[in-house]
Amino acid sequence: MGHRIASVGIGLLTAFLVVSVPREAALAASRAPVAAEHGMVVTAQHLATRVGVDVLKRGGNAVDAAVAVGYALAVVYPAAGNLGGGGFMTIQRADGSRTFLDFREKAPLAASRDMFLGKDGNVVKGLSTKSFLAVGVPGTVAGLEDALAKFGTRPRAELIAPAIALAEEGFTLDQGDVDMLGTATEDFGKDPASARIFLNQGQPYRVGDRLVQKDLAGTLRAVSERGKDGFYKGAVADALTASSRRHEGLIVQADLDRYATRELPPVECDYRGYRVISAPPPSSGGVVICEMLNILEGYDLATLGWGSAQAVHYEIEAMRHAYLDRNSYLGDPAFVTNPVERLTDKAYAAQVRAAIDPRKAGISAELRPGSAPHEGSNTTHYSIVDSEGNAVSVTYTLNDWFGVRITAEGTGVLLNNEMDDFTAKVGVPNIYGLLQGEANAVAPGKTPLSSMSPTIVTKDGKPVLVTGTPGGSRIITVVLHSILNVIDYGMTVQEAADAPRLHHQWMPDVTNVERFALSPDTRRILEGMGHKLGPAQPANHLAAILIGAPTLGGQPVGAFRYYGANDPRRNTGSAQGY
Repeated sequence: MGHRIASVGIGLLTAFLVVSVPREAALAASRAPVAAEHGMVVTAQHLATRVGVDVLKRGGNAVDAAVAVGYALAVVYPAAGNLGGGGFMTIQRADGSRTFLDFREKAPLAASRDMFLGKDGNVVKGLSTKSFLAVGVPGTVAGLEDALAKFGTRPRAELIAPAIALAEEGFTLDQGDVDMLGTATEDFGKDPASARIFLNQGQPYRVGDRLVQKDLAGTLRAVSERGKDGFYKGAVADALTASSRRHEGLIVQADLDRYATRELPPVECDYRGYRVISAPPPSSGGVVICEMLNILEGYDLATLGWGSAQAVHYEIEAMRHAYLDRNSYLGDPAFVTNPVERLTDKAYAAQVRAAIDPRKAGISAELRPGSAPHEGSNTTHYSIVDSEGNAVSVTYTLNDWFGVRITAEGTGVLLNNEMDDFTAKVGVPNIYGLLQGEANAVAPGKTPLSSMSPTIVTKDGKPVLVTGTPGGSRIITVVLHSILNVIDYGMTVQEAADAPRLHHQWMPDVTNVERFALSPDTRRILEGMGHKLGPAQPANHLAAILIGAPTLGGQPVGAFRYYGANDPRRNTGSAQGY
């Protein structure tokens, strides 16, 4: 278990070490980050965090721990942890090499461009979110197994055993678990296979109840014994395809047979002397984060100050321009040519910066692809660092909370509704309000564009920050804030996680603002500049680790090298180390 660093003049880090932290940290309302000597795991569910730490203690590396956590979250965090979804993994190895694994869901072979449109040519409400047509071919098991085979060191059975035990024996539900399950009670009641698992004799679970998932234990056991074949072939595969037929879906055995993980080079960029390593297409995350950072690098944010009207204005405008590019140009690299080099170029950022009025908000409706300067071309996250210097950042998802809210009979596997991330029709927003273009149109075997942004920041080739979050289109801006908060504003990793956030995504032309992010005076200034400020969207769950010291460039506390932050916005996760 990691230790919490006490505030100045209060308490002890251990029985013999009195802690001193920077004055800035003492002025903040945040708790100090969790500190540890040998490694750190931060996830959205405390039982999964414990599983990851135990792997590190037994000598496993960060990838081993990431695989064990991925399987454990499928049990204890069913809203987003999954076997029936997909995701991304960014890896920085101790030798300095880095890579990216894409195990995102894919469109079934029978998918078609206009599959979510009615005879009148309009989008049929709910078809891409609540029907079995919304289900993409799952990639999680393939991704975790390929990560283990390429970069892990421990036996599969050892890493999956904790997840099997949690599913077979059950686990006691805390308030955060119950709150999350409660968001899908009505839909669970419509699907008998889900109701038998996620409702307690037809009623919502209560705090202190035990959630047992025998079918899921069986599926995990099949994967433990047979690897990918335990999921994509045999009894589990038969159950998945039978469920698809029963619900008039498109997934058949041929889709499962052809699923393959992609290993891709990450998107990389430099920001104020740090190297940012993030997700490439089919994620938009790394491209958009780098574009925003390149734009903001031209402004002295540290001098302007966190939360100042001028700094906030520049951040909103960087988001506005970068999301226009995201929604217009990016898609699956197997189907479209992504202008990554241009969008992440410093000279392009300078052109965008020149178009930003320092005293006036932009108007999204007046910004269009093809016109200057834009010519040309519910999820969970966990972060892990081990004692050898390996760092892993993983985001995986069912898309919406609990995905399509249908369980494949006999498997315990909740299925995704990832097909909603495609462009159902140009000009029609998806569930996250994103207006997307033809580059992201539905096609057989295609991967939908994602916002997932598992990110690692390095200095002189060594990882210093591992960060990421769930949250749909808001993932990118939350990761941006975490980077700005530690690099520009000197926050500890816990302060960076706690700090109120804002989000703009080009369309709709409104900035979503968390409570307390802006003072009344600052809000009036921004509104006077023409900004439209709206309420916060549902909370994200940032999972972040700083390596070396409580703040970037600061001094370590005793022998502690790892400082973890669990986002307080959801009452389920934890940061733990050893």
